[in-house]
Amino acid sequence: MFSFFQVVFQTIKVFIIFTGCTILFYYGIMWVNEEYQNYHQYDKPRGDAVKVSNAVEEEASSMLDRLKLFYLNGE
Repeated sequence: MFSFFQVVFQTIKVFIIFTGCTILFYYGIMWVNEEYQNYHQYDKPRGDAVKVSNAVEEEASSMLDRLKLFYLNGE
């Protein structure tokens, strides 16, 4: 049977390990946040980039054609 001091010592060890892991996790998340906060995802692309949204001119389509396209693609 454990004595009172052994139980207290084991509890303190678990608390210290838990606190250390929590602090390590917190600073790890803060480091990842710093890395991605300075990442400029909306900069203009360099090189041979093509704008995708208006690459093909749209032709006039009827409502039935659009409905068929919706059912075929699920979009």
